[in-house]
Amino acid sequence: MIRPHGSDSLMPLLVEEPARLKALQEEAVNLPSMMLSSAAAANAVMLGAGYFTPLKGFMGKADALNVAEHMHTDSGLFWPVPVLNLTTEGEAPAPGSRLALRDPNVDGNPVIAIQDVEAVEVLSDDEVGFIAQHVYRTNDETHPGISTFASLGRVVVSGPIEVLNLSYFETDFPATFRTAVEIRADIEKRGWRRVVAFQTRNPMHRAHEELCKMALEAVDADGILIHMLLGKLKPGDIPADVRDAAIRKMVELYFPPNSVMITGYGFDMLYAGPREAVLHALFRQNAGCTHLIVGRDHAGVGDFYGAFDAQTIFDESVPEGALAIEIFRADHTAYSKKLNKVVMMRDAPDHQKEDFVLLSGTRVREMLGAGEDLPVEFARPEVARILMDHYAQETATTT
Repeated sequence: MIRPHGSDSLMPLLVEEPARLKALQEEAVNLPSMMLSSAAAANAVMLGAGYFTPLKGFMGKADALNVAEHMHTDSGLFWPVPVLNLTTEGEAPAPGSRLALRDPNVDGNPVIAIQDVEAVEVLSDDEVGFIAQHVYRTNDETHPGISTFASLGRVVVSGPIEVLNLSYFETDFPATFRTAVEIRADIEKRGWRRVVAFQTRNPMHRAHEELCKMALEAVDADGILIHMLLGKLKPGDIPADVRDAAIRKMVELYFPPNSVMITGYGFDMLYAGPREAVLHALFRQNAGCTHLIVGRDHAGVGDFYGAFDAQTIFDESVPEGALAIEIFRADHTAYSKKLNKVVMMRDAPDHQKEDFVLLSGTRVREMLGAGEDLPVEFARPEVARILMDHYAQETATTT
């Protein structure tokens, strides 16, 4: 099986040994505590679940600046996005202390992790802008990732952590949420050697379905990992439980048996475009996948990134050998009226725009909100029904 990133074996930080877990839970009662941001809590979940192997905790200022500018830590570890615990000055702990980190996303704010505080450092305005510009390629606060990053505080609390639980993901998504450890074990149990990962924060329509099948055939893979983001999104995105139901119905009806693993991971969307695509590749490698589909405007938002910037970053900025996973480069995919099938648009040079069934995200939401059927060339009817029911319920609760 493909090796994890930067390590011979996965390094999940979730404490599972009962005696150690009990001791840490008891210790946490008497420790000073800190309320995490949702972003930092998501980082803790990814560290706990092994997706962020080989990191041992939250980065310090030097690592964050190096990762932002050069995509590697001070020690030379390739990494595309800073993994930070940011807070405000009034809440900053003392260096050398142990700190109980509280979960903002669970009622009662239980302790999600314990951190050994190695350093407490302050980012200047220029350094905040520097990180944002390099990671997000913008400082425009209309970008949802920038607005979130700007709200997190300037104090960097760094140091290793031990994770006590995986937040709400295991309880809210018991059939879907899986750690990198669990996915690797399932891949090994199935005897799969080549596995294609498909990242999604949206429901999957016909084009996504066919793209997965194209990639499966093109790389001669044994199976597909449909890996959906289960954490926080921007307003207007489809909730995770609705996406989950729609994807499961699509796979049940339209994929060969035992060819797909439907799973999810606990992370908040960054909308960082190219840099997030590289992060997606890294933690899919940690999950045991050999290939990741990177399509048009992967992890993007609005017009902040070029259509294929998330592909070219692998050529221009990822050093050879930095990642073992390979990228399957996909074009915009749509239903061809001339060929009566879904194709990548680059493979149909004789087509005009009107030869494809193309719907914008806005138009899809308008049709669903109005209870209109989506074209069968665009969405499977059974999938569209789940989405229509969701939008009908949303409309009913807001009127």
